[in-house]
Amino acid sequence: MKLTNRAKQIDNSPMTVAERLYIPAIATGLGITIKHFFKKKATINYPEEQRPFSSIFRGLHVLKRDEQGRERCTACGLCAVACPAEAISMTAAERKPGEEKLYREEKYAAVYEINMLRCIFCGLCEEACPKAAIFLQPDKIAPAFVDREQVIFGKDRLVEKMDDRATTGIQKYTGVKS
Repeated sequence: MKLTNRAKQIDNSPMTVAERLYIPAIATGLGITIKHFFKKKATINYPEEQRPFSSIFRGLHVLKRDEQGRERCTACGLCAVACPAEAISMTAAERKPGEEKLYREEKYAAVYEINMLRCIFCGLCEEACPKAAIFLQPDKIAPAFVDREQVIFGKDRLVEKMDDRATTGIQKYTGVKS
């Protein structure tokens, strides 16, 4: 009784002289080696050569600023709620008089942290943000960590610098700054 169709019929006939000398097996192996010799190499000389990122690659997070340099994040918490890994935490604060140049709305994130050990770079935080404040850069990889204290990214590492602004997906495809 056969349980599966995976059983092979075994040939018990005596081996020929060529089979005893492993000539067919050696010829088959040599053919495979020659075939791979003429194929394009799968490896590259990293870091001198770098492959382009995929169009759907999601890299390092950045908290965006508007065109006047004010932080966009209003600490609504939708990104933290949308995060399946619960990697985002924040503390909201109210803007004081005189801080209009720093924060766009009356409420802002006084503390905003992402635990990069938990983050799975799914992009749900980016999709959930109504202010387009958080953005996953398509060309930057999260750095390697040596110490566990380095994996908590605070506002000091997340808020973009005005001279090194990240290109959002909208700007990338339309040329219009968001």
